[in-house]
Amino acid sequence: MRGAPAESLDAWRARLRAARSATALAEIVAALRADPRRGAKELCARAEQRLASSEADALRLRGLLARRSALRAAGARFVAGVDEVGVGPLAGPVVAAAVVLPDEVVLPGLDDSKRLDAATRERLDAAIREQALAVSVAEVSPQEIDRLNVLRASLVAMRCAVEGLAVRADHVLVDARTIPDLLAPQTAIIHGDATDATIAAASIVAKVHRDAVMKLLDGAHPGYGFAVHKGYPTPAHRAALARLGPSPVHRRSFAPVAACGATA
Repeated sequence: MRGAPAESLDAWRARLRAARSATALAEIVAALRADPRRGAKELCARAEQRLASSEADALRLRGLLARRSALRAAGARFVAGVDEVGVGPLAGPVVAAAVVLPDEVVLPGLDDSKRLDAATRERLDAAIREQALAVSVAEVSPQEIDRLNVLRASLVAMRCAVEGLAVRADHVLVDARTIPDLLAPQTAIIHGDATDATIAAASIVAKVHRDAVMKLLDGAHPGYGFAVHKGYPTPAHRAALARLGPSPVHRRSFAPVAACGATA
């Protein structure tokens, strides 16, 4: 009696494309290693490469979670990471996000938002929001930035993001800053968005949120190119500012904006 026919190579290719976890990749590798077909061997080599990359990324992620693990071992149940984005732009809000990640984190490719392209940030933002125990985003408007100054505004945004979490943080990890008037214990980590998973997650959520805000502002205030440069002082933005004058969402306390005169 003949055995069951081997699964087609196209079916294996589809399974390999769909595989998202190390477990799924390991199962594919185990099956293809026993398949004598030449095409199966080639697919197996590709699956092995992806598995090795997945395992290396999982090891990297465990390292990024080391501070949280230490705090959890010391009794902190909910460890939040917080980061801000939008200090440098000439227009739009400062945005901060706070994130509490779950016990089991499955976020391949998690990194500082500045190191990621837009598509990867959006993929990770969706995954973070799906997995996180709590996510909170806070904005400080251009008018408040002008009133407070941008550095104080960024600290206000971070405090509001932490306070807006659906769970009470037992400890807060902050990217290189100390947040005034925060009730929870906090630890400032230099380059935290690149070395700590919770802060990296917050940096991604904040960046994706602010980019979306700037795209909306682009529709409300056409001609400045907010959807492209997100308010940062690019040559194109400066040229539009000189041509059109400041919009209502420009930061009048910033010298390049103040030099352009009345609101458009």
